[in-house]
Amino acid sequence: MIKKIYYATILMAVGIFVIDQNIKSIFLDGYRNYGECISLVFALNKGVAFTMLAFLGEWLKWLQLILLAIIGWNVAKMGERFLLPLGIVVGSGLSNIYDRFIHGGVVDYVYWHCGFEFAIFNFADVMIDIGVVWLLVLSFKNK
Repeated sequence: MIKKIYYATILMAVGIFVIDQNIKSIFLDGYRNYGECISLVFALNKGVAFTMLAFLGEWLKWLQLILLAIIGWNVAKMGERFLLPLGIVVGSGLSNIYDRFIHGGVVDYVYWHCGFEFAIFNFADVMIDIGVVWLLVLSFKNK
């Protein structure tokens, strides 16, 4: 019998994927909102953070998919307490990779431009950050 933690991890991954894709669909349908500090606008990122690695083109999505699988496999072996943050990272990562397959790049929409111009990002990016920080905290507590 599968433990409840596995169901919770899968639910976390699927939930974040669905939420992120639904938010992105709003911007794909044309929604825009311009503010003084934060604008909500559509952008298609063909690279990773700050458009790095965009030169990899079609290879990038496959490399990310392989990397996510390797990371997921290794983190899952670390113990049950790592599974919920792993679900966050996997759901978010798959959502961004899905964008690459469907739209040719990651759909971004939060543009910070208050005081300085920051990268444009999306909900999945924020959730990846939260999941990674959670994993790091757990791994340091482990030692």
